[in-house]
Amino acid sequence: MIIKILTDQQWAEFQANGLFRGSPADAADGFIHFSTPDQVPGTLEKHYQGVTGLVLVEVDETRLGDDLKWETSRGGERFPHLYADLSLAAVVSSQEVASQTSDRG
Repeated sequence: MIIKILTDQQWAEFQANGLFRGSPADAADGFIHFSTPDQVPGTLEKHYQGVTGLVLVEVDETRLGDDLKWETSRGGERFPHLYADLSLAAVVSSQEVASQTSDRG
């Protein structure tokens, strides 16, 4: 399983449309970013400090086919990247995330 971190609004739109085309950051990079369960804490810390209303969407990677690529990224780790839209049919579960806080000014 792999994880996509979404805002509440993105998750609501995804559920309504049945398809997720990516966040602004995904669009800028040309693929949808995912994390493994072990990578989620680092991704939350790096990209979502101070952001409230987040949802972890668990996706069955076997439902994504050849459009899912594992590529080296942060710290030399391999991250899952989807070079296609994400179908709601690939989602297994979702859960809200506790707020990420930052002491940065």
